[in-house]
Amino acid sequence: QVQLAESGGGLVQAGGSLRLSCAASGRIFVIKAMSWYRQAPGKQRELVALITGGGSTNYADSVKGRFTISRDNAKKTVYLQMNSLKPEDTAVYYCNVEDFRVYWGQGTQVTVSS
Repeated sequence: QVQLAESGGGLVQAGGSLRLSCAASGRIFVIKAMSWYRQAPGKQRELVALITGGGSTNYADSVKGRFTISRDNAKKTVYLQMNSLKPEDTAVYYCNVEDFRVYWGQGTQVTVSS
């Protein structure tokens, strides 16, 4: 019923930038929150950034000041602008959308070389 299609990942040198996109299709009701998570090999999945239905944002301390989450309601899309990337940002990034259910994207690989 609902699918989240992610794009924008890739290989970038330290200090570079990437912009991730996650476009939703299907029936979504009132959105409570949209967020980005990431998971590195051998590590637990962690919350990177979140935007609520009211527009409030929260960021992990490790990315605050470097990453920005935003959305386009008309396109049902959430974005993650990532600047000043570091090797420790390397992970698979997953988008998440919550209405009265929770939906996950398929993940997109971000690799940052030093």
